[in-house]
Amino acid sequence: MPPKFDPNEVKYVYLKCVGGEVGATSSLAPKIGPLGLSPKKVGDDIAKGTADWKGLKITVQLKIQNRQAAISVVPSAASLIIKALKEPPRDRKKQKNIKHNGNITYEEIISIAKQMKPRSMAKTLAGTVKEVLGTAQSVGCTIDGKLPHDVIDEVNEGSVEVPEE
Repeated sequence: MPPKFDPNEVKYVYLKCVGGEVGATSSLAPKIGPLGLSPKKVGDDIAKGTADWKGLKITVQLKIQNRQAAISVVPSAASLIIKALKEPPRDRKKQKNIKHNGNITYEEIISIAKQMKPRSMAKTLAGTVKEVLGTAQSVGCTIDGKLPHDVIDEVNEGSVEVPEE
């Protein structure tokens, strides 16, 4: 017999999915089936909750309490940068290997770093800004027309201001 069900217990389940799409219920079922939830219903809720991240891969946090799932998006630095580029949503089945060669402002990088600060390993906001700039380099975009690594060097030298928290 399974253990008695506790209505006050909170469980967290993290999964990666594509925003705005109903994921495969076959991948959801082993994770949330034992918790007493319907994979199809949770898949539809995820699609609704991630509608503004359409076409981007993001991590979703399911907070499950009393057989009810609350969905919240846990965006990565890469998905925040791609969203800041304001590209039109793409069909992932038709368009492959997209180059994100847009341009974002330094203020947007700082706002992304402030969002990422709780999950960052850096002690200061400057360290988090450098983490986000490294991600911007791997995404392939520029910051105010400059390469991200040049901006990292400017942050190290102190010629670019990073606000204190």
